[in-house]
Amino acid sequence: MREMDLIDQRHQQFVLHEVLQVEQLARYPHFCQHNRDTFDAALEVAQQLAVTQFQPHNREADLNEPRVRDGKVHLVPAVAKALAAYREAGFFAAGADEAHGGMQLPYTVALACDALFAGANVATAGYPMLTKGVAHLIERFGSPDQQRRFLPPLLAGRYFGTMCLSETQAGSSLGDITTRAEPIDDGDYRITGAKMWISGGEHELAENIVHMVLARTPDAPPGVRGISLFIVPRYRVAADGSIGTENDVRLAGINHKLGQRGIVNTFLKFGERGACIGHRVGPENRGLAQMFVMMNEARIGVGIGAIMLGNAGYRYALAYAKERRQGRHPDQKDPQSPPVAIIEHADVRRMLLQQRVYVEGAHALALYAATLVDRHRHDPDEGERTRAGALLELLTPIIKSWSSEWCLRANDLAIQVLGGYGYTREYPVEQFYRDNRLNPIHEGSNGIQALDLLGRKVLTDNGAGLRALLDAMASTIEACASQPELIAHAQALAQYAKRVADVTLRIGAELAAGRLRQGLANASQYLTVTGHLCVAWMWLRQAQTASAALPAAHAADARFYRGKLHACRFFFQHELPSVEAALRLLETMDSSVFDMQIDWF
Repeated sequence: MREMDLIDQRHQQFVLHEVLQVEQLARYPHFCQHNRDTFDAALEVAQQLAVTQFQPHNREADLNEPRVRDGKVHLVPAVAKALAAYREAGFFAAGADEAHGGMQLPYTVALACDALFAGANVATAGYPMLTKGVAHLIERFGSPDQQRRFLPPLLAGRYFGTMCLSETQAGSSLGDITTRAEPIDDGDYRITGAKMWISGGEHELAENIVHMVLARTPDAPPGVRGISLFIVPRYRVAADGSIGTENDVRLAGINHKLGQRGIVNTFLKFGERGACIGHRVGPENRGLAQMFVMMNEARIGVGIGAIMLGNAGYRYALAYAKERRQGRHPDQKDPQSPPVAIIEHADVRRMLLQQRVYVEGAHALALYAATLVDRHRHDPDEGERTRAGALLELLTPIIKSWSSEWCLRANDLAIQVLGGYGYTREYPVEQFYRDNRLNPIHEGSNGIQALDLLGRKVLTDNGAGLRALLDAMASTIEACASQPELIAHAQALAQYAKRVADVTLRIGAELAAGRLRQGLANASQYLTVTGHLCVAWMWLRQAQTASAALPAAHAADARFYRGKLHACRFFFQHELPSVEAALRLLETMDSSVFDMQIDWF
């Protein structure tokens, strides 16, 4: 794929600078050394590295999966080369404080940079995504000694990181994990157990690998309340930061996946020789709450990866549809007339429009959520920080799950546009689909995210997050009242928002009455509806900005703005009404799923 195909640069600039106005983040003292020029410079470097170092080996790493030889994991050499370039450019510490050697970029800009790497090669981009999550976890919860030992090499990209949650018998049910942490005399713990599905769990890409491991101490209460968090390095690290002996972390196997094959995925065993040492992070039995900080970052990362894979398929299908000539219009009777480009055909144009509204709508929503991270961390107003945090909590499962479902659908449509070529390995769209198919499962399956959204996030603090969302939507709706071409869209958004608010109150009453199974039976439908509502809002915000800018726009910008307005119209006319069936199920408290008896299957 060509460099221009990583992302529509005009769309990226439009969302960041015209819709979200990210340069306003520089008003926070933490970012005062930055401006639009430094933000754009970081994006330009990320684009260049993504195209020259990450993208070229995407197919090679897919065709040549990680293999174990002589007890070591071997990857295609280009992976190490790309990550060395990433390290040298300082992107491991893009969002870290200058005091730790970081660029101190806003999270919004750092995420926009990460999106480019994910769009170029989502597998290789997974290594730094996990590493930065580990660094942030240790920075927030680690002791001064732990920060001194592990933070500098993680932010420098000399150490890589992983998150070790799942076990073969437990899967997503973390309350059932059995990995043990026995205290020893010096305040550390002896770790024994096994962890499954550990991305980046074993390789030779870094000097060390820092595993963040969930485990139980001997007197821990049952369930999720009894989980603690431990730093378990591949090689022990002395108090002075020097690397010591192996830490009894053993590779037990590699998982061979449908997609994202370039990042090694492992089954790890800890303490088979009784010599695996872990350092507890924070107090006992608080590990899951701490790990959720990294998991939530990872969920946004999964969302942005899904978006960029959907985008990659869309950009390729769009270019193909403009070049591929086949067939004629229905009213062209001469069989000897030249065939037209397939983008001329209405159904192909429909499929391209569907891809565009999914990926560009989700991309805008993810970057909007990233601004909430920056506001939650740095806004001087406590009330604003609280509102931003509540809204971010609500949007995180939507960004992860809606994006991974509907941008995967975009990949499916890209294959359809290419026809028979689409499902051959000679064209990249089949790999984009395979790579993206992992994301509805990654970092908590979409069904679990739906339960989290409906069972926890919308009800926390008496619905503070949902109120913040509806208030923000109301502001956009009110602003569109003076733009005639957007009034109908604004009214539709208002109607759907009210229905979501009403149905949430009704389901909340069911849950409060103890009817948990019935109330949560259609949680996936709820996530679909709220996801469509949020993406519709993002399209209305884009259309609002485009409509205001159009009268003074020059030719190229005018075409871009008209495209945005038409894409918004398409979403409101074709996509938003598609949630009607799901809304009716929620409004009538349909129980057909819950009522289905197991022995009727």
